[in-house]
Amino acid sequence: MNTLTDRNLYDYNVQNFDALTDEELLLAYRTEGDRDAFEELVKRYERELFNYLRHYLGDAEMAEDVFQTTFFQIHQKCESFEEGRAFRPWLYRIATNQAIDTKRRNKRHVAVSLDAQMYNGENTWNAYAAQLSSEEDDPGDSAIDFECGMQVREAVEQLPEVLRQVLYLVYFQGMKYREAADALGIPFGTIKSRLNIAFKKLQYLLAKAV
Repeated sequence: MNTLTDRNLYDYNVQNFDALTDEELLLAYRTEGDRDAFEELVKRYERELFNYLRHYLGDAEMAEDVFQTTFFQIHQKCESFEEGRAFRPWLYRIATNQAIDTKRRNKRHVAVSLDAQMYNGENTWNAYAAQLSSEEDDPGDSAIDFECGMQVREAVEQLPEVLRQVLYLVYFQGMKYREAADALGIPFGTIKSRLNIAFKKLQYLLAKAV
């Protein structure tokens, strides 16, 4: 069975980056020093990761700084990337740690703002909950409707950071439980437990707001 290290990743004369996985791109950068491969990785995650960081930090300028720092860390840590590991959870783990450090350095709590697009007809909380429960264990018997808008945003902002983390990764970024566990460096069961707690706390907070 071939591994990444003995595969011909690309032809230097015709670099077809679209045909390469994230892991192959990182290996191309690590082994060959191909800056174009690294730039392709940045391009692939530019919008997705920035949006995640903006939700997490509640500040676009801070999100941009953390985005840049994250990929600088990817550059520095690429030698330690384990072959066979998925790149995306590893990227989010670094980004989340950088975001936490940034919040600590600023010594202030940043209110998290969720985009209005998360509340339209196609992207309700129910839609995310249905997707999650269909692929893994149901995180809760009752889904919370994201169409509640402002009330839900305010309730999410009141959750502890560890609960918001799993909500962002699983629902907003569409990660599976195991990917989120890898991204946060916590056990698989802890992801499910925190989602259950998050559901219950949100239900309680929304009930109080009525």
